[in-house]
Amino acid sequence: MIARVRAGEPEAYAQLVRAHTGIALRAAAALGAGADAEDVVQQAFVKAYCSLGRFKDGAAFKPWLLAIVANETRNTVRTAARQRTLAGREAAFVEAEPLIPESADPAVAALEIERRAALQAALEKLSEEHRLVVTYRYLLEMDESETAQALGWPRGTVKSRLNRALRKLGRLLPDFQPREGGDEHG
Repeated sequence: MIARVRAGEPEAYAQLVRAHTGIALRAAAALGAGADAEDVVQQAFVKAYCSLGRFKDGAAFKPWLLAIVANETRNTVRTAARQRTLAGREAAFVEAEPLIPESADPAVAALEIERRAALQAALEKLSEEHRLVVTYRYLLEMDESETAQALGWPRGTVKSRLNRALRKLGRLLPDFQPREGGDEHG
């Protein structure tokens, strides 16, 4: 696909954009872009297009793009005069992708929202590097090598920082129990 883009096929880049917009929006929202998430993602796609000459042949596009999204999010948040509130960040993250089906039992949905708010609050208490590694690995569902590529860290660094971040989350959320079955909502 990248070769087609480099060859000047505009539709090839449009396909890449369509395929990666959802995860890019989730990443921007999870990393704090809030209401600016769409602008961040649009700017990231422009920067990615302009930087395709530096893209390594054979590398995965998604981690490379998400590294650009993370940098653009950081730049946007830094230049903003105000800090995003925890409630605003949580709302933006929830709006980015509805994770609770409308058909869910209201009591189960309320518990899920409460769990997500507790997790987001705990993530806010982590250092930036720990928050980034947890976000990429679990909230964006990237594997270890994709996380390493996106963050520009060696895999061993991803493993060690993830381990420390999860231990700290465990201390911050002692009553937080993973959902049974892993992928089930409820």
